[in-house]
Amino acid sequence: MQMPTPDAGVIASREAILAGLRAILRDDGVIGDAESLVAYESDGLTAYRQLPLAVALPRTTQQVAQILRFCKQRRIKVVARGAGTSLSGGALPLADGLILGLARFNRILDIDYDNRTVTAQPGVTNLGITEAVREQGFYYAPDPSSQIACSIGGNVAENSGGVHCLKYGLTTNNVLGVELVTMEGEILRIGGKTLDAQGYDLLGIVNGSEGMLGVITEVTVRILPRPATARAALLGFPSVESAGQCVADIIGAGIIPAGMEMMDRLATQAAEDFLHIGYPLDAEAVLIVEADGIAAECDEILRRVEQIARTNGANTCRISNSEDERLRFWAGRKAAFPATGRFSPDFYCMDGTIPRRELARVLKAMQGMTEKYGLRVANVFHAGDGNLHPLVLYNANEPGQLERAEAFGAEILRLCVEVGGVLTGEHGVGVEKRDLMPEMFSEIDLAHQQRLKCAFDPELLLNPGKVFPQLHRCAELGRVHVHRGQLPHPELPRF
Repeated sequence: MQMPTPDAGVIASREAILAGLRAILRDDGVIGDAESLVAYESDGLTAYRQLPLAVALPRTTQQVAQILRFCKQRRIKVVARGAGTSLSGGALPLADGLILGLARFNRILDIDYDNRTVTAQPGVTNLGITEAVREQGFYYAPDPSSQIACSIGGNVAENSGGVHCLKYGLTTNNVLGVELVTMEGEILRIGGKTLDAQGYDLLGIVNGSEGMLGVITEVTVRILPRPATARAALLGFPSVESAGQCVADIIGAGIIPAGMEMMDRLATQAAEDFLHIGYPLDAEAVLIVEADGIAAECDEILRRVEQIARTNGANTCRISNSEDERLRFWAGRKAAFPATGRFSPDFYCMDGTIPRRELARVLKAMQGMTEKYGLRVANVFHAGDGNLHPLVLYNANEPGQLERAEAFGAEILRLCVEVGGVLTGEHGVGVEKRDLMPEMFSEIDLAHQQRLKCAFDPELLLNPGKVFPQLHRCAELGRVHVHRGQLPHPELPRF
Protein backbone atom coordinates (compact mmCIF):
# COMPACT_ATOMS: atom_id res chain seq x y z
CA MET A 1 0.00 0.00 0.00
CA GLN A 2 1.29 3.45 -0.91
CA MET A 3 2.12 5.46 2.21
CA PRO A 4 2.00 9.28 2.49
CA THR A 5 4.89 11.24 1.03
CA PRO A 6 8.16 11.72 2.99
CA ASP A 7 7.24 15.36 3.53
CA ALA A 8 4.40 14.15 5.73
CA GLY A 9 7.03 12.67 8.03
CA VAL A 10 6.30 9.00 7.36
CA ILE A 11 8.03 6.18 5.57
CA ALA A 12 7.83 5.65 1.79
CA SER A 13 6.39 2.48 0.27
CA ARG A 14 8.52 -0.64 0.49
CA GLU A 15 8.70 -0.91 -3.29
CA ALA A 16 9.95 2.66 -3.59
CA ILE A 17 12.53 2.03 -0.88
CA LEU A 18 13.91 -1.06 -2.62
CA ALA A 19 14.02 0.76 -5.95
CA GLY A 20 15.84 3.71 -4.39
CA LEU A 21 18.41 1.48 -2.70
CA ARG A 22 19.06 -0.43 -5.94
CA ALA A 23 19.63 2.86 -7.73
CA ILE A 24 22.37 3.66 -5.20
CA LEU A 25 24.08 0.25 -5.05
CA ARG A 26 23.55 -0.88 -8.65
CA ASP A 27 24.43 -4.51 -7.95
CA ASP A 28 23.30 -7.41 -5.79
CA GLY A 29 23.58 -5.30 -2.65
CA VAL A 30 19.87 -5.05 -1.86
CA ILE A 31 17.97 -7.90 -0.20
CA GLY A 32 14.20 -7.74 -0.08
CA ASP A 33 12.79 -11.26 -0.31
CA ALA A 34 11.55 -12.86 2.90
CA GLU A 35 13.62 -16.02 2.55
CA SER A 36 16.92 -14.13 2.33
CA LEU A 37 15.94 -11.67 5.08
CA VAL A 38 15.76 -14.55 7.59
CA ALA A 39 19.57 -14.46 7.87
CA TYR A 40 19.26 -10.99 9.42
CA GLU A 41 16.28 -11.55 11.74
CA SER A 42 18.33 -11.67 14.95
CA ASP A 43 21.77 -11.34 16.48
CA GLY A 44 23.45 -13.33 19.23
CA LEU A 45 20.49 -12.61 21.55
CA THR A 46 18.43 -15.24 19.75
CA ALA A 47 15.30 -15.17 21.92
CA TYR A 48 13.88 -12.36 19.75
CA ARG A 49 13.50 -12.36 15.99
CA GLN A 50 12.16 -9.86 13.48
CA LEU A 51 12.48 -9.66 9.71
CA PRO A 52 13.72 -6.22 8.65
CA LEU A 53 12.08 -4.14 5.96
CA ALA A 54 15.12 -4.70 3.71
CA VAL A 55 18.90 -5.12 3.83
CA ALA A 56 21.44 -2.92 2.05
CA LEU A 57 25.04 -4.10 1.58
CA PRO A 58 27.20 -1.16 0.48
CA ARG A 59 30.85 -1.44 -0.52
CA THR A 60 32.07 2.14 -0.08
CA THR A 61 31.79 4.96 2.41
CA GLN A 62 30.16 7.12 -0.26
CA GLN A 63 27.45 4.52 -0.72
CA VAL A 64 26.85 4.46 3.03
CA ALA A 65 26.50 8.24 2.99
CA GLN A 66 24.06 8.09 0.07
CA ILE A 67 21.95 5.42 1.76
CA LEU A 68 21.76 7.38 5.01
CA ARG A 69 20.75 10.57 3.18
CA PHE A 70 18.14 8.58 1.26
CA CYS A 71 16.75 7.15 4.52
CA LYS A 72 16.75 10.49 6.31
CA GLN A 73 14.76 12.13 3.53
CA ARG A 74 12.14 9.39 3.82
CA ARG A 75 12.38 8.94 7.60
CA ILE A 76 13.41 5.32 7.28
CA LYS A 77 14.91 3.79 10.42
CA VAL A 78 18.38 2.25 10.05
CA VAL A 79 20.09 -0.48 12.07
CA ALA A 80 23.79 -0.97 11.29
CA ARG A 81 24.93 -4.59 11.47
CA GLY A 82 28.39 -6.11 11.53
CA ALA A 83 28.81 -9.82 12.19
CA GLY A 84 25.64 -10.10 14.27
CA THR A 85 27.40 -11.51 17.35
CA SER A 86 25.89 -8.94 19.74
CA LEU A 87 24.53 -10.49 22.93
CA SER A 88 22.24 -7.62 23.95
CA GLY A 89 20.02 -7.34 20.88
CA GLY A 90 22.02 -4.40 19.61
CA ALA A 91 21.57 -5.38 15.96
CA LEU A 92 17.97 -6.59 16.33
CA PRO A 93 16.05 -5.42 13.23
CA LEU A 94 12.86 -3.39 13.04
CA ALA A 95 9.90 -4.38 10.87
CA ASP A 96 9.84 -0.85 9.45
CA GLY A 97 13.59 -0.36 9.37
CA LEU A 98 16.54 -1.01 7.07
CA ILE A 99 19.46 -3.22 8.03
CA LEU A 100 22.68 -1.58 6.81
CA GLY A 101 25.03 -4.56 6.58
CA LEU A 102 28.77 -3.86 6.63
CA ALA A 103 30.03 -7.35 5.79
CA ARG A 104 31.50 -6.10 2.49
CA PHE A 105 33.72 -3.63 4.37
CA ASN A 106 36.23 -6.41 4.99
CA ARG A 107 39.61 -5.03 3.99
CA ILE A 108 42.62 -3.91 6.03
CA LEU A 109 43.54 -0.54 4.57
CA ASP A 110 46.85 0.26 6.23
CA ILE A 111 49.44 -1.39 8.47
CA ASP A 112 51.87 1.11 9.97
CA TYR A 113 54.49 -0.63 12.08
CA ASP A 114 56.38 2.62 12.76
CA ASN A 115 53.32 4.09 14.47
CA ARG A 116 52.09 0.65 15.58
CA THR A 117 48.66 1.06 14.06
CA VAL A 118 46.31 -0.82 11.77
CA THR A 119 43.49 0.87 9.86
CA ALA A 120 40.71 -1.50 8.90
CA GLN A 121 37.21 -1.44 7.53
CA PRO A 122 34.52 -2.28 10.10
CA GLY A 123 33.75 -5.74 8.72
CA VAL A 124 37.28 -7.06 9.41
CA THR A 125 37.16 -9.61 12.21
CA ASN A 126 38.83 -8.95 15.53
CA LEU A 127 41.16 -11.92 15.06
CA GLY A 128 41.81 -10.88 11.45
CA ILE A 129 43.75 -7.83 12.66
CA THR A 130 46.07 -9.99 14.77
CA GLU A 131 46.51 -12.46 11.90
CA ALA A 132 47.52 -9.60 9.57
CA VAL A 133 50.40 -8.51 11.82
CA ARG A 134 51.38 -11.81 13.45
CA GLU A 135 54.39 -12.49 11.21
CA GLN A 136 55.97 -9.20 12.29
CA GLY A 137 55.53 -10.08 15.96
CA PHE A 138 52.55 -7.83 16.71
CA TYR A 139 48.94 -8.39 17.82
CA TYR A 140 45.71 -6.58 18.69
CA ALA A 141 45.09 -6.91 22.43
CA PRO A 142 41.28 -6.93 22.97
CA ASP A 143 40.17 -10.52 22.42
CA PRO A 144 36.46 -11.27 22.96
CA SER A 145 35.52 -14.95 23.02
CA SER A 146 33.83 -14.40 19.65
CA GLN A 147 36.99 -12.86 18.14
CA ILE A 148 37.08 -15.36 15.28
CA ALA A 149 33.73 -13.96 14.06
CA CYS A 150 33.00 -10.56 15.64
CA SER A 151 33.87 -7.48 13.58
CA ILE A 152 36.01 -4.56 14.65
CA GLY A 153 33.21 -2.11 13.86
CA GLY A 154 30.91 -4.02 16.19
CA ASN A 155 33.66 -4.08 18.83
CA VAL A 156 33.74 -0.28 18.75
CA ALA A 157 29.95 -0.02 18.88
CA GLU A 158 29.76 -2.25 21.97
CA ASN A 159 33.15 -1.35 23.51
CA SER A 160 34.05 -5.04 23.63
CA GLY A 161 36.60 -6.48 26.02
CA GLY A 162 38.02 -9.99 26.27
CA VAL A 163 40.12 -12.14 28.54
CA HIS A 164 43.11 -9.79 28.36
CA CYS A 165 41.20 -6.57 29.07
CA LEU A 166 42.43 -6.52 32.70
CA LYS A 167 45.93 -5.46 31.64
CA TYR A 168 45.43 -4.08 28.14
CA GLY A 169 42.00 -2.46 28.37
CA LEU A 170 38.77 -2.57 26.42
CA THR A 171 38.24 -1.49 22.82
CA THR A 172 38.05 2.17 23.87
CA ASN A 173 41.61 1.93 25.21
CA ASN A 174 42.92 0.55 21.91
CA VAL A 175 41.08 2.59 19.26
CA LEU A 176 42.82 5.73 17.99
CA GLY A 177 40.46 6.91 15.27
CA VAL A 178 37.29 6.22 13.31
CA GLU A 179 35.57 7.36 10.16
CA LEU A 180 31.89 7.93 10.96
CA VAL A 181 28.96 8.70 8.67
CA THR A 182 26.11 10.64 10.26
CA MET A 183 22.43 10.22 9.44
CA GLU A 184 22.72 13.35 7.28
CA GLY A 185 25.34 11.56 5.17
CA GLU A 186 28.19 13.69 6.49
CA ILE A 187 31.52 11.84 6.67
CA LEU A 188 33.49 12.62 9.83
CA ARG A 189 37.03 11.66 10.81
CA ILE A 190 37.53 11.49 14.54
CA GLY A 191 41.03 10.90 15.90
CA GLY A 192 43.78 9.29 13.82
CA LYS A 193 47.13 7.66 14.45
CA THR A 194 48.16 9.93 17.29
CA LEU A 195 47.75 9.11 20.98
CA ASP A 196 45.13 11.80 21.53
CA ALA A 197 43.18 14.35 19.52
CA GLN A 198 42.52 17.99 20.32
CA GLY A 199 39.10 19.24 21.34
CA TYR A 200 36.25 17.26 22.82
CA ASP A 201 36.70 13.52 23.28
CA LEU A 202 34.30 12.52 20.50
CA LEU A 203 36.14 9.23 20.10
CA GLY A 204 35.21 8.35 23.68
CA ILE A 205 31.56 9.03 22.82
CA VAL A 206 31.62 6.84 19.72
CA ASN A 207 33.11 3.86 21.56
CA GLY A 208 30.18 2.03 23.09
CA SER A 209 27.56 4.15 21.28
CA GLU A 210 25.78 1.00 19.99
CA GLY A 211 25.18 2.30 16.47
CA MET A 212 23.01 5.18 17.68
CA LEU A 213 25.20 8.13 16.67
CA GLY A 214 26.50 7.19 13.24
CA VAL A 215 27.75 4.36 11.04
CA ILE A 216 31.42 3.45 11.43
CA THR A 217 33.16 2.85 8.09
CA GLU A 218 36.82 2.80 9.17
CA VAL A 219 38.70 2.07 12.39
CA THR A 220 42.31 2.76 13.38
CA VAL A 221 43.60 0.65 16.27
CA ARG A 222 46.87 0.36 18.14
CA ILE A 223 48.84 -2.88 17.87
CA LEU A 224 51.35 -4.16 20.42
CA PRO A 225 54.55 -6.20 20.18
CA ARG A 226 53.85 -9.78 21.18
CA PRO A 227 55.27 -10.47 24.66
CA ALA A 228 58.49 -12.44 24.79
CA THR A 229 56.90 -14.95 27.17
CA ALA A 230 53.35 -15.81 28.19
CA ARG A 231 52.46 -18.50 30.73
CA ALA A 232 49.28 -19.34 32.57
CA ALA A 233 48.33 -20.92 35.88
CA LEU A 234 45.32 -23.22 36.15
CA LEU A 235 44.00 -23.09 39.72
CA GLY A 236 41.22 -25.15 41.31
CA PHE A 237 39.41 -24.15 44.52
CA PRO A 238 37.10 -25.95 46.93
CA SER A 239 34.62 -23.04 46.91
CA VAL A 240 33.67 -20.07 44.78
CA GLU A 241 34.25 -17.82 47.78
CA SER A 242 37.87 -18.95 48.16
CA ALA A 243 38.49 -18.40 44.44
CA GLY A 244 36.96 -14.94 44.70
CA GLN A 245 39.14 -14.09 47.67
CA CYS A 246 42.19 -15.26 45.71
CA VAL A 247 41.29 -12.80 42.95
CA ALA A 248 41.03 -9.95 45.46
CA ASP A 249 44.33 -10.94 47.09
CA ILE A 250 46.19 -11.08 43.76
CA ILE A 251 45.07 -7.57 42.81
CA GLY A 252 45.63 -6.38 46.38
CA ALA A 253 49.23 -7.58 46.16
CA GLY A 254 49.84 -5.20 43.27
CA ILE A 255 49.88 -7.94 40.64
CA ILE A 256 48.15 -7.09 37.34
CA PRO A 257 47.97 -10.31 35.32
CA ALA A 258 47.56 -10.24 31.55
CA GLY A 259 44.31 -12.11 32.12
CA MET A 260 42.39 -13.57 35.04
CA GLU A 261 39.23 -15.59 34.39
CA MET A 262 36.99 -17.71 36.60
CA MET A 263 34.53 -20.52 35.89
CA ASP A 264 32.30 -22.25 38.39
CA ARG A 265 31.84 -26.03 38.59
CA LEU A 266 29.02 -26.23 36.03
CA ALA A 267 30.87 -24.13 33.44
CA THR A 268 34.09 -26.09 34.07
CA GLN A 269 32.26 -29.39 33.58
CA ALA A 270 30.73 -28.18 30.31
CA ALA A 271 34.09 -26.96 28.95
CA GLU A 272 35.85 -30.17 30.00
CA ASP A 273 33.22 -32.41 28.41
CA PHE A 274 33.49 -30.35 25.23
CA LEU A 275 37.27 -30.08 24.79
CA HIS A 276 38.89 -32.43 27.35
CA ILE A 277 41.36 -29.81 28.57
CA GLY A 278 42.19 -31.50 31.85
CA TYR A 279 40.31 -29.08 34.10
CA PRO A 280 39.93 -30.28 37.71
CA LEU A 281 36.37 -31.60 37.95
CA ASP A 282 36.43 -31.77 41.74
CA ALA A 283 36.89 -27.99 42.01
CA GLU A 284 33.94 -25.72 42.77
CA ALA A 285 35.70 -22.92 40.89
CA VAL A 286 38.57 -22.75 38.41
CA LEU A 287 40.77 -19.69 37.98
CA ILE A 288 43.05 -19.08 34.99
CA VAL A 289 45.74 -16.47 35.61
CA GLU A 290 48.17 -15.44 32.87
CA ALA A 291 51.42 -13.52 33.13
CA ASP A 292 53.29 -12.08 30.16
CA GLY A 293 56.53 -10.19 29.62
CA ILE A 294 60.13 -11.36 29.98
CA ALA A 295 60.62 -14.90 31.30
CA ALA A 296 61.96 -13.86 34.71
CA GLU A 297 58.98 -11.54 35.25
CA CYS A 298 56.48 -14.27 34.34
CA ASP A 299 58.20 -16.74 36.66
CA GLU A 300 58.06 -14.32 39.59
CA ILE A 301 54.42 -13.34 39.01
CA LEU A 302 53.28 -16.95 38.76
CA ARG A 303 55.30 -17.90 41.83
CA ARG A 304 53.49 -15.23 43.83
CA VAL A 305 50.12 -16.17 42.32
CA GLU A 306 50.61 -19.81 43.29
CA GLN A 307 51.54 -18.79 46.81
CA ILE A 308 48.40 -16.64 47.14
CA ALA A 309 46.26 -19.43 45.67
CA ARG A 310 47.64 -21.99 48.15
CA THR A 311 46.95 -19.58 50.99
CA ASN A 312 43.32 -19.48 49.83
CA GLY A 313 43.02 -23.27 49.81
CA ALA A 314 43.68 -24.07 46.15
CA ASN A 315 43.77 -27.85 45.70
CA THR A 316 44.98 -27.71 42.09
CA CYS A 317 47.81 -25.59 40.73
CA ARG A 318 49.25 -26.24 37.27
CA ILE A 319 51.59 -23.87 35.43
CA SER A 320 51.74 -24.12 31.64
CA ASN A 321 55.08 -25.44 30.38
CA SER A 322 54.48 -24.80 26.69
CA GLU A 323 52.57 -22.46 24.42
CA ASP A 324 50.27 -25.30 23.44
CA GLU A 325 49.38 -25.96 27.07
CA ARG A 326 48.75 -22.27 27.73
CA LEU A 327 46.41 -22.09 24.74
CA ARG A 328 44.60 -25.21 25.93
CA PHE A 329 43.94 -23.60 29.30
CA TRP A 330 42.30 -20.68 27.48
CA ALA A 331 40.50 -22.80 24.88
CA GLY A 332 38.12 -24.19 27.47
CA ARG A 333 37.32 -20.74 28.82
CA LYS A 334 36.69 -19.31 25.35
CA ALA A 335 34.47 -22.26 24.45
CA ALA A 336 32.51 -22.17 27.72
CA PHE A 337 29.46 -20.43 26.22
CA PRO A 338 28.77 -22.93 23.42
CA ALA A 339 29.89 -25.82 25.63
CA THR A 340 26.92 -25.25 27.96
CA GLY A 341 24.75 -26.43 25.08
CA ARG A 342 25.62 -29.93 26.25
CA PHE A 343 23.61 -29.27 29.42
CA SER A 344 20.77 -27.13 28.12
CA PRO A 345 19.16 -26.40 24.73
CA ASP A 346 19.17 -22.66 25.44
CA PHE A 347 21.05 -20.21 27.62
CA TYR A 348 20.66 -16.53 28.41
CA CYS A 349 24.07 -14.84 28.63
CA MET A 350 24.13 -11.93 31.05
CA ASP A 351 26.73 -9.17 31.36
CA GLY A 352 27.11 -7.06 34.49
CA THR A 353 30.10 -5.69 36.36
CA ILE A 354 30.62 -5.50 40.13
CA PRO A 355 33.37 -4.38 42.51
CA ARG A 356 35.72 -7.34 43.07
CA ARG A 357 35.10 -7.23 46.82
CA GLU A 358 31.44 -8.13 46.20
CA LEU A 359 32.20 -11.24 44.15
CA ALA A 360 31.47 -13.83 46.84
CA ARG A 361 28.29 -12.06 47.93
CA VAL A 362 26.89 -11.84 44.41
CA LEU A 363 27.73 -15.43 43.50
CA LYS A 364 26.11 -16.68 46.70
CA ALA A 365 22.99 -14.63 45.94
CA MET A 366 22.83 -16.12 42.45
CA GLN A 367 22.77 -19.59 43.93
CA GLY A 368 19.71 -18.55 45.91
CA MET A 369 18.10 -17.27 42.73
CA THR A 370 18.46 -20.68 41.07
CA GLU A 371 16.04 -22.07 43.66
CA LYS A 372 13.67 -19.12 43.28
CA TYR A 373 13.41 -19.44 39.49
CA GLY A 374 13.98 -23.18 39.16
CA LEU A 375 16.77 -22.69 36.61
CA ARG A 376 20.47 -23.47 36.71
CA VAL A 377 23.18 -20.89 36.17
CA ALA A 378 26.75 -21.42 34.94
CA ASN A 379 29.17 -18.64 35.84
CA VAL A 380 31.97 -17.53 33.54
CA PHE A 381 33.55 -14.14 34.05
CA HIS A 382 36.47 -11.75 33.81
CA ALA A 383 37.46 -12.08 37.46
CA GLY A 384 40.09 -9.36 37.45
CA ASP A 385 37.69 -6.50 36.63
CA GLY A 386 34.52 -8.03 38.06
CA ASN A 387 32.75 -8.46 34.70
CA LEU A 388 30.25 -11.30 35.23
CA HIS A 389 28.81 -13.48 32.47
CA PRO A 390 26.24 -15.72 34.17
CA LEU A 391 24.64 -18.18 31.74
CA VAL A 392 21.05 -18.85 32.77
CA LEU A 393 20.13 -22.28 31.38
CA TYR A 394 16.59 -22.83 30.12
CA ASN A 395 14.50 -24.59 27.48
CA ALA A 396 12.57 -22.24 25.20
CA ASN A 397 10.22 -25.09 24.27
CA GLU A 398 9.02 -25.33 27.87
CA PRO A 399 6.23 -22.79 28.54
CA GLY A 400 7.31 -20.06 30.91
CA GLN A 401 11.03 -20.89 31.01
CA LEU A 402 12.11 -17.99 28.78
CA GLU A 403 10.16 -15.56 30.93
CA ARG A 404 11.72 -17.01 34.08
CA ALA A 405 15.19 -16.80 32.53
CA GLU A 406 14.64 -13.13 31.70
CA ALA A 407 13.39 -12.39 35.21
CA PHE A 408 16.41 -14.26 36.63
CA GLY A 409 18.76 -12.21 34.48
CA ALA A 410 17.08 -8.94 35.42
CA GLU A 411 17.43 -9.75 39.12
CA ILE A 412 21.14 -10.48 38.64
CA LEU A 413 21.64 -7.09 36.96
CA ARG A 414 19.69 -5.27 39.65
CA LEU A 415 21.96 -6.90 42.21
CA CYS A 416 25.04 -5.76 40.28
CA VAL A 417 23.85 -2.16 40.49
CA GLU A 418 22.86 -2.55 44.15
CA VAL A 419 26.38 -3.57 45.19
CA GLY A 420 27.96 -0.64 43.34
CA GLY A 421 28.40 -2.14 39.88
CA VAL A 422 26.97 -1.40 36.43
CA LEU A 423 24.51 -2.99 34.03
CA THR A 424 27.04 -3.90 31.35
CA GLY A 425 30.76 -4.44 31.07
CA GLU A 426 31.11 -5.07 27.35
CA HIS A 427 27.94 -6.47 25.75
CA GLY A 428 26.11 -3.16 25.65
CA VAL A 429 22.55 -2.27 26.64
CA GLY A 430 20.68 -2.92 23.40
CA VAL A 431 17.12 -4.06 24.07
CA GLU A 432 18.14 -6.55 26.74
CA LYS A 433 18.99 -4.05 29.48
CA ARG A 434 17.15 -1.01 28.15
CA ASP A 435 14.23 -1.19 30.54
CA LEU A 436 16.65 -1.65 33.46
CA MET A 437 18.42 1.66 32.79
CA PRO A 438 16.33 3.46 35.45
CA GLU A 439 17.84 1.09 38.01
CA MET A 440 21.15 2.85 37.43
CA PHE A 441 20.30 6.29 36.02
CA SER A 442 17.89 8.99 37.11
CA GLU A 443 15.49 10.72 34.72
CA ILE A 444 17.92 13.64 34.57
CA ASP A 445 20.82 11.30 33.70
CA LEU A 446 18.83 9.67 30.92
CA ALA A 447 17.62 13.01 29.60
CA HIS A 448 21.20 14.26 29.20
CA GLN A 449 22.20 11.06 27.44
CA GLN A 450 19.26 11.50 25.08
CA ARG A 451 20.35 15.06 24.33
CA LEU A 452 23.66 13.67 23.11
CA LYS A 453 21.80 11.19 20.92
CA CYS A 454 19.70 14.05 19.50
CA ALA A 455 22.79 16.10 18.69
CA PHE A 456 23.91 13.38 16.27
CA ASP A 457 20.52 12.02 15.20
CA PRO A 458 17.65 14.47 15.86
CA GLU A 459 15.10 12.36 13.97
CA LEU A 460 15.98 9.27 16.09
CA LEU A 461 16.40 7.11 12.99
CA LEU A 462 19.63 5.31 13.93
CA ASN A 463 19.00 2.08 15.85
CA PRO A 464 15.83 3.38 17.54
CA GLY A 465 14.36 1.50 20.47
CA LYS A 466 17.75 0.55 21.89
CA VAL A 467 19.44 1.68 25.14
CA PHE A 468 16.80 4.20 26.32
CA PRO A 469 13.64 3.09 28.15
CA GLN A 470 10.66 4.05 26.00
CA LEU A 471 6.99 4.71 26.56
CA HIS A 472 5.43 3.11 23.50
CA ARG A 473 5.36 -0.56 22.60
CA CYS A 474 6.26 -2.09 19.25
CA ALA A 475 3.73 -4.79 18.40
CA GLU A 476 6.14 -6.71 16.19
CA LEU A 477 8.60 -7.45 18.99
CA GLY A 478 6.49 -7.06 22.09
CA ARG A 479 9.28 -4.76 23.25
CA VAL A 480 9.47 -1.02 23.79
CA HIS A 481 10.46 1.25 20.91
CA VAL A 482 10.51 4.89 19.90
CA HIS A 483 7.09 5.95 18.62
CA ARG A 484 7.15 8.10 15.46
CA GLY A 485 10.60 9.37 16.32
CA GLN A 486 9.39 11.13 19.47
CA LEU A 487 11.43 11.28 22.67
CA PRO A 488 9.80 10.04 25.87
CA HIS A 489 10.73 13.43 27.37
CA PRO A 490 8.88 16.05 25.27
CA GLU A 491 10.61 18.88 27.14
CA LEU A 492 13.99 17.96 25.64
CA PRO A 493 15.24 20.42 23.01
CA ARG A 494 15.44 19.11 19.46
CA PHE A 495 18.83 19.84 17.94
